[in-house]
Amino acid sequence: MKRSILVAYDGSDLSKEALQEARLQAAEVPETEVHVISVVTQTGPNTNVVMARNIEMEIAESLRPEMQTIKEEFEAEDIVVYTDVLVDYSQRNAGDKVCEYADDHEIDLIIVGSRGLNGVKKLLLGSVSTNIVHHANCPILIIK
Repeated sequence: MKRSILVAYDGSDLSKEALQEARLQAAEVPETEVHVISVVTQTGPNTNVVMARNIEMEIAESLRPEMQTIKEEFEAEDIVVYTDVLVDYSQRNAGDKVCEYADDHEIDLIIVGSRGLNGVKKLLLGSVSTNIVHHANCPILIIK
């Protein structure tokens, strides 16, 4: 039976633990595929639109090498993995994009850290895990 796990990744220690949990679960259940996504959102309400989009694209590009490393690590363990960096230009909570991705890819389980990074590196902002809990159409595992 095919199973799909989605990890919402932002580089924080908790999201790295979420990756490890996905790795363990994939090793236990054959035919599990893992999706790892990072969501880059609006940089701030007072930022010039053109400047904000440039910053968001720079952040997204800076994440791609790390996502490639994650992909290689999972593949080295013979785990089917898909990685992506999603840029959301709307002013929505990043959790909305995570839930949308989960629905579009028929995800069976979302694994997310309870808190993300602080400062400029915030990718999954503050209340993302709470947003996912309230809006996801599949089970959620929150790493604390």
